[in-house]
Parts: sequence; C-alpha cells; structure tokens
Amino acid sequence: MNCDRELLRNVPLFALLDDDEAAVLAAQVELKQFAARERIYKIGDAGGRGYVLVSGGVKVSTVDRDNQEVVIDEPVPGDFFGFASMLDGTAHKSTAVSLKKSACIEVDREDIHVLLTRKPHAGMDMLTVLGRQFHSSQELIRLRAARNPNELIEKETTTGERIADAVARFGGSWNFIITFGVVLIVYTCVNVVLGRSAWDPYPFILLNLFLSMLAAIQAPVIMMSQNRQDTKDRVRSELDYDVNRRSEFQIQGLAQKLNQVSDKIDDVEDLVRGKLVKTESPAS
Repeated sequence: MNCDRELLRNVPLFALLDDDEAAVLAAQVELKQFAARERIYKIGDAGGRGYVLVSGGVKVSTVDRDNQEVVIDEPVPGDFFGFASMLDGTAHKSTAVSLKKSACIEVDREDIHVLLTRKPHAGMDMLTVLGRQFHSSQELIRLRAARNPNELIEKETTTGERIADAVARFGGSWNFIITFGVVLIVYTCVNVVLGRSAWDPYPFILLNLFLSMLAAIQAPVIMMSQNRQDTKDRVRSELDYDVNRRSEFQIQGLAQKLNQVSDKIDDVEDLVRGKLVKTESPAS
C-alpha cells in the first residue's frame, strides 16, 4: 500500500522534508498492516528493510547468552526499528513482533539513498536518532552485564590493600595462633632457664614491648581488611539488586505472555461456544 505524504511528514525522522521530497519518498515506501502478535521480522532474516511505526505497538527483542528474551525497545508511533540492519545490509540481530494491530512504513536502502540525495541534511537527523538508539542499547547491555564481584574487586585492589588482606588472613588463622603460642613458650622458657643472665628476665618487659608494638600495627591492618570486606559486601549487594531487577522484568514479561495466552484461550472458547449454538439452533 502506498504511503500518504502527510503521514511521512508526521514522522520525526522525515519531518524536515519539503513537500516535493516527501511526495517522492511517499511514492517509494510502503505502508504495511500487521495483525496482533504477527512477527514483522526475526533474528537472522535478511536486512535491507527498516520500519517506522505509524500506529499500534511493536516489541523489539533479542536473546541473551542464557537463552532469555531481552526486550530492547517498544517503539511508539513515529519511532523506527530495524534500521541498523537496513543501513549496513546485514541480517537482523533482533526480532520485531506486533503487539496489536499496527501500521508500519517499510523503508529500504534505495529509499534512504533518494532521501539523502534530495535532502543531505536529513542524514544528520537520522544519525542523531540512530545515535540515541545505540546509546540506549549500550546502557541496556551495561545494566544487564553479569559481573563477578570478586573479579571486579580484585581489579581495583591496590598493593597495600592486598598486603592488609594477607596480614589479616594470616592473623586470623590457626597457623598464626599455633606459631605465636610456640614462640611465646620458647621465649619465656629460655629466659627462665637463663635466670640472671637472661636478656629479658621475668616479668618479660621486652616481650611486653614487642607485643604492644605488634598489637598497635595489627589493629589498623585488621580494620583496613574489614573496610575492604564492607566494600565487597556493598558491591555484591548492588549486583544482587541488578539481578533481582532483571528477574522482576523477566517475570513481568512472562506474566504478560501468560495473560496473552489466557486471552487467546478465552477467544477460542467464545468462538467454540458460538459455533455450538449455531449448530444446536437448527436442530431445535
């Protein structure tokens, strides 16, 4: 179906076209109708064609590495989708499905060539809109990226923080307790045996000095390690929040699909009841 010129002028992407250019483009593009839940294109389909939503609703989605559906965009009337594959001529990386009865303007590469020939400045407008869409996709990927909190923390760890973790880890182990206990016992026994010739006779004042110095150094190191642990817990909680939010979106999408299936079942039941009534009426 040919597209109306005024309909093109209402599309933000083509709003700068004058009457003659809009008429030329309207004669080339097509206005297509899609029923509810009809697939417009799927992942892997040949590119070369993009679409501008005129009315209705469309869901553009892809599949992540976990084989889960990810909704990339739900364009509103005036927005476009599928233009990336149309411009570079590659296969579609997403799937577009009409959520309800929708009308879309189908645009191919030759149409864009004519547009840029007649209106070169329209290319900057198209690049601006495309840039916004790319930024939205990048933000979506950034939010959905599964990050390992341990790797993320280790990447930002300094040498001093690694030393603090090692000291705190050794100071809180049985190896340290046993080693330190053996050293204390040997130290005190040797000084007791030596008697008056001992370098640190009872009450072991030098040993007390060493212990005080050790405690003074070990305490802030342990506090540093505890602060690091708090940072790890905060990063883990933030990542858990992102995972929970993604799960919520997926549950909402699943609930929407179940509602659509329920509505479809109700429509089928109504259709079956109507046919049964028509069948029984002549018999009565």
